[in-house]
Amino acid sequence: MDLEIELRVDGSEHRLTVDTRTTLLDALREQLGNTSPKKGCDHGQCGACTLLLDGRRILGCLALAVAHQGADIVTAAGLTNGELHPLQQSFIAHDAFQCGYCTPGQIVSAAGMLQEAGEGWPSAASKDLGATDVVLDDEEIAERMSGNLCRCAAYANIVPAIAEVAHR
Repeated sequence: MDLEIELRVDGSEHRLTVDTRTTLLDALREQLGNTSPKKGCDHGQCGACTLLLDGRRILGCLALAVAHQGADIVTAAGLTNGELHPLQQSFIAHDAFQCGYCTPGQIVSAAGMLQEAGEGWPSAASKDLGATDVVLDDEEIAERMSGNLCRCAAYANIVPAIAEVAHR
């Protein structure tokens, strides 16, 4: 069964007809031509398809497009406003990507993670779950980014790239 939905992707409104089983990732890539989110494992285990949905991190391969009628979606391409996002600049400066396949998901996840930490959300690594100020040390950043895998093992550069932006 097909349904017509509306999505706002990277600031642009889109009307599309999707099969009710279509994932958000497939709708973005196949119908809208947005190749910023990547299809890695297609099982929610790698994070290459990380998106911001109404400001929160989600895995596009696990989200049905029809469930997000009218949603505001941001991909790595949508983080820019004519200039690179500070996270994108920092990933480049720290050589925090190798093949680059996971990089869009890593950057989107990092943007969402910084927002969550800024709002005081604790993680499994948080020493004080009641603290209103989250200290983003390397352990905390690594825990919060643990759902985003890098097959090239650029982690040694990814954490410092995120930390640089977090500590600005």
